[in-house]
Amino acid sequence: MTLVDRYLMRQVLVGMCIAGAVLLPLFSFLDLLEELDHVGEGSYGVGDAVRFVMLMIPRRLIQLAPFIALLGNVIALGRLAATSELTAMRAAGVSVLRIARASLSLGLGIVVMLAVLEQIVAPELQQRALIQRSASLAQSAELGEGLGIWTRDQRHVLRIGIMGPHGEPLDIEIMTFDEAGGLQEYLRSPKAHIDARDQWTLQQVTRKHMEGGRLITRYMASLVWKPFLSKDEIATLTRPPESLSPTQLYELVEYLRATGQEFAAYELALWRKLGGAVTLLAMLALSVPFAFGSLRSGLGQRLVLAALTGVGVYLLDQIVSNAGLLLNLDPIWVAMGPSAVLAIVSQQALVRTR
Repeated sequence: MTLVDRYLMRQVLVGMCIAGAVLLPLFSFLDLLEELDHVGEGSYGVGDAVRFVMLMIPRRLIQLAPFIALLGNVIALGRLAATSELTAMRAAGVSVLRIARASLSLGLGIVVMLAVLEQIVAPELQQRALIQRSASLAQSAELGEGLGIWTRDQRHVLRIGIMGPHGEPLDIEIMTFDEAGGLQEYLRSPKAHIDARDQWTLQQVTRKHMEGGRLITRYMASLVWKPFLSKDEIATLTRPPESLSPTQLYELVEYLRATGQEFAAYELALWRKLGGAVTLLAMLALSVPFAFGSLRSGLGQRLVLAALTGVGVYLLDQIVSNAGLLLNLDPIWVAMGPSAVLAIVSQQALVRTR
């Protein structure tokens, strides 16, 4: 790596820090304003709202990373253009592609950092924020209003009406089937306690089963039941797909696929995490022509154009993702399509600038 490459990377990093110092506090402040609307509900206070927003900062940083990269690179190259350093570099034989390569090299390092955040830091903090928020608001997690949480294995179907704010399952139904597919046993319980071994103690149980060709109904104060999912796995089903790490999403998708359950939303979230890395690199490449395409225009105009481009990319990604789920399209193409299109546009723009 030459001195010029290191200098360019340093300038781009400074530009990204400036963009991040503007965008991250701005969006965090908007998140706080949204949370303040819930202050007074349950035991949710201002401190809880501030704590929620603080815990969500890593997730917000990951979401904003492509736009920080775009604006940061425009800021960096715009500053170099304003001081005629870009003109001097071009006169010295530094090509546009070499300048783009320096930005992309820094981008790869940022992608690695974001991958660590995505796998280790952001999911843990986001899930903690959601749990604390639900507990303060006295809310429960459920998949679909009135539907509850449904899951199954080869012989059991489990329905949990709601998950309480402290992770306890409520309004439970358990159906056990025989090898021929006939209903063998039905259990109903208003609540269950989960111990450290993931063993459930069902309370106030209604048990129905076939015995000698007759339906027998019994009522029990409690019943110990060993579920086919751990407490963490059940909790994963109640969390928004974007709050899960890539590893958690992959394991959940494999489980849902193996048991014949709907997994499109989770698979789409998994591929969108990869698409975000491609989008970030494509944004860096696309930002280079902004500096060379209009050297006579001011930095403010370039930033406006870059911001409009970022908004357009975000809207396109949201439209394609929602349409893909509605039309049951392949999640890989839905998630990677906008990123791939942006990468192609960036490559063509670089070639024309050269």
